[in-house]
Amino acid sequence: MLENTGSETEASLFIVGCGDIGLRVAALEQSAGRSVAALARSEASSQTLAQRGIKIVLGDLDQPKTLRNLPVEGSVVYYFAPPPPEGFDDTRLAAFLAALDQQALPRRVVYISTSGVYGDCNGAWVDETWPRNPRSDRGRRRAAAESRLLAWCPASGVDSVVLRVPGIYGPGRLPVERIRRGVPVVRVEDSPWSNRIHADDLANACFLAARSNGAGGIYNASDGNPTTMTDYFNHVADFLGLPRPPAISMEEARTTLGPGILSFLEESKRLDNRRLREELGLVLRYPDIASGLEKCNW
Repeated sequence: MLENTGSETEASLFIVGCGDIGLRVAALEQSAGRSVAALARSEASSQTLAQRGIKIVLGDLDQPKTLRNLPVEGSVVYYFAPPPPEGFDDTRLAAFLAALDQQALPRRVVYISTSGVYGDCNGAWVDETWPRNPRSDRGRRRAAAESRLLAWCPASGVDSVVLRVPGIYGPGRLPVERIRRGVPVVRVEDSPWSNRIHADDLANACFLAARSNGAGGIYNASDGNPTTMTDYFNHVADFLGLPRPPAISMEEARTTLGPGILSFLEESKRLDNRRLREELGLVLRYPDIASGLEKCNW
């Protein structure tokens, strides 16, 4: 594993949380001729990154003392790491920002948030001016992270772009096991509106966000074609050639489904993505679930 010596890890881009989306973004940046470094906390993740030609910086967001010599000066930081699984704050983002040398700051941070910060909107069309009102703990953690970043960046002279992302689907990201297990969905008339984006379109949105003119902003990163959650699972089941999940009432769902699933069922919104398309210039490869599933393998 590489030591964090600074010169060995100089890169145009630095990714924090280099999972599926991070690897897709890294590939786009490398194709554009950029060098990429990423934070890694384990031998396994280091090997995966190294195999993709990504330079390794050792560090663990849950152990702030390990965050040393982060090579971010003048670069774009893609911050994709999730908050901790509990609590109402994002201590990982706080640790990362605190570890940065104030004399060697990045020029921009592209942050993946969640559309869950809006909470339940009763099925309304929601643009970026809609007030945040998270109902779930995961939404509250993301809202806290947004607030921290949007305060820190202007105070530090760093641009920021926040992408509010709903459900992500794509190759390797379909609810195959859930459908195979026959986990119920709520019947169509009870099902809330939900939103999604294909992983490739999200990676392209991040890529454009790193290059947008001005000081960035906040964008709903969705395909702009919401459907009900039940419709989504039925589409995926049909694509996989599996039986559609059984449908139950919302009342039954509250007594049979787990709190994680219920937290999504209790929020209904339709995301307006006009800013994403008009300001960032994203041309969606997969503007709806039907076109996106055609390019999925599992």
